[in-house]
Amino acid sequence: MERLIIPEQDIINAVCVYIARKKQVKPEEVEVELIHDDYGFSAEVYVDERKQVLITANLIEALRIWLAEFINEDPYAGIELILDDEQGIIAAIR
Repeated sequence: MERLIIPEQDIINAVCVYIARKKQVKPEEVEVELIHDDYGFSAEVYVDERKQVLITANLIEALRIWLAEFINEDPYAGIELILDDEQGIIAAIR
């Protein structure tokens, strides 16, 4: 079975939709910076100049919404975040 790869821009889009729904704003009003450091994967999110930090679990939750609603894939398939030298932060779906 071939793994589906979600590129970095789609992860950012997923987080924008996720935060927009929680904050009741348009996805275009959300700015996202994905991060990988010694603690793992996270994201800094800005809405109306307010910063919020998302942890890996939040990123996975956002990707589950994206999988179900935007690309019609099983949202409960295994999701693995990967730091790729060429593509940045990507997600592999089993």
